[in-house]
Amino acid sequence: MRTGGTRRAIAAVAAATALAALCGCTVQSPDADGRPRSPVHIEIPDTRPPGGRTGTPGDARPGRTPGRTAAQVLWSRGDSGRDVRELQARLRQIGWLFDGPTGSYDDLTEQAVKGFQGKRGLPRTGRTDTVTWQRLLRMTHEPGRWELYLMGGQPAGPPDRRCLTGRVLCIDKTTRTLRWMVDGRTLSTMAVRFGTEYTPTREGVFQVYWKSRHHVSTLYDSPMPYALFFSGGQAVHYSYDFAARGYAGGSHGCVNVRDEAAISRLFAQVRVGDKVVVHW
Repeated sequence: MRTGGTRRAIAAVAAATALAALCGCTVQSPDADGRPRSPVHIEIPDTRPPGGRTGTPGDARPGRTPGRTAAQVLWSRGDSGRDVRELQARLRQIGWLFDGPTGSYDDLTEQAVKGFQGKRGLPRTGRTDTVTWQRLLRMTHEPGRWELYLMGGQPAGPPDRRCLTGRVLCIDKTTRTLRWMVDGRTLSTMAVRFGTEYTPTREGVFQVYWKSRHHVSTLYDSPMPYALFFSGGQAVHYSYDFAARGYAGGSHGCVNVRDEAAISRLFAQVRVGDKVVVHW
């Protein structure tokens, strides 16, 4: 036969068990005196915003996970500059872009970014945000100068002092540019490419001794349009290969120009006897 104390203990345990079922807590067995122990204490974190304000239905934004913010957009279509050029160079490294780099965030760049994002489960926005950029950085290497300017567009360096008087084709091997100068004033600038290690372009001061609009090389049987000869068989001329492949190739010693319109204008202005300076 149960005593009153025992019945009270059993009742207390039952009440605690019911409370535990309601609150999700764990119940402990009675202590040595037959009194039930308190349920395990569970702290529920305060999710209210700072200042004690409570949220309202208008605070929730559809499609947005609470506590997360959208990645910051770094560059998008219409932007331009050195950073966009690096983005394009890195996309080229992993085969998502084949043109450029141009430094202008155009439709081809946007499509390349979309493809890169989709392949990696990122939102296909075509805009380069911080998440996309960090993923691209981990997969590529720092592009070198001529990766950034594979197709030209690099700034020209200061002209050599020998270029500051008279009519001069001032050709800089360091920045790979040609300045057309008259009496120290630059009239036009264009990207150029030189010979390879085994067929280098000569340095020094020369003169244009022959102009040949539709020239074809007798040695290599290759076209050399708008040729301005200055040293033996070496000339400044338009190059189809430079226009197609950029600095991925090289000449047999000539100074290649990839902009046909620019070399056409230059050819019309330069005279036989004008000075040519090729320098570092």
